[in-house]
Amino acid sequence: MYFDTHAHYDSHKFDDDRDAVLSSLPGLGVDFVVDPGCDEASSRAAIALAEQYDFVYAAVGWHPQDLKDSWHDGALAVIRELAKHPKVVAIGEIGLDYYWDRTYTDLQKEVLRLQLALAVELDLPVSFHDREAHGDSLAIAKEFPAVRGVFHCFSGSPEMARQLLDLGWYLGFDGPVTFKNNRKLREVLEICPMDRILIETDSPYLTPEPLRGTQNHSGNLQYINERIAEIKGVSPEEMAAITTENGRRLFRI
Repeated sequence: MYFDTHAHYDSHKFDDDRDAVLSSLPGLGVDFVVDPGCDEASSRAAIALAEQYDFVYAAVGWHPQDLKDSWHDGALAVIRELAKHPKVVAIGEIGLDYYWDRTYTDLQKEVLRLQLALAVELDLPVSFHDREAHGDSLAIAKEFPAVRGVFHCFSGSPEMARQLLDLGWYLGFDGPVTFKNNRKLREVLEICPMDRILIETDSPYLTPEPLRGTQNHSGNLQYINERIAEIKGVSPEEMAAITTENGRRLFRI
């Protein structure tokens, strides 16, 4: 029924209950999960989970927050090699993050361009992280018109959304869409075509209402799905079917 297009089950936050959580997901209606890597170690861990669970797939890449201490001259070759695995469906999580540290934005942009070029080379979609870097993220996305993917946990304006949609991107929506008074996300959803909407949890983060304050997992997709269905004026069942098909189309599953 549900496709969680972005969940970090390789995170250490799941060390105590990872197998129990993942094993429970099919019974909660979760048919597919994509676990994106954030550096070499987490990309390898995501692949290992994809090998262990039939419904889990992996993305491989370097997250902007993880570049400063772990990016190296051979990193791109590592991603290229990991991407050969049959259960790797995307390059990601890649992008720009100016929220935590603005001292190495040039490196972030350089590495983002390298990974987008690799996605073109390998004909893979991307999972794009954009936090407080909307202008640069959009500008660099425009430099790579052949790339398709999802702006995960979309937080930009309706105007930015329109431009990304025109470029062929999908938009990912997670817990914040359920938060009260989140008018901007509602406006974005109102203009987003049904065939470009993806749902995700970003587990273990961004737990939706009414469960905020607890560790997130893909079983909570129902709350995100129900809120989006309400905004789009369709049944939750229809919304779940549409977003699952969207995810399968983008990631070629």
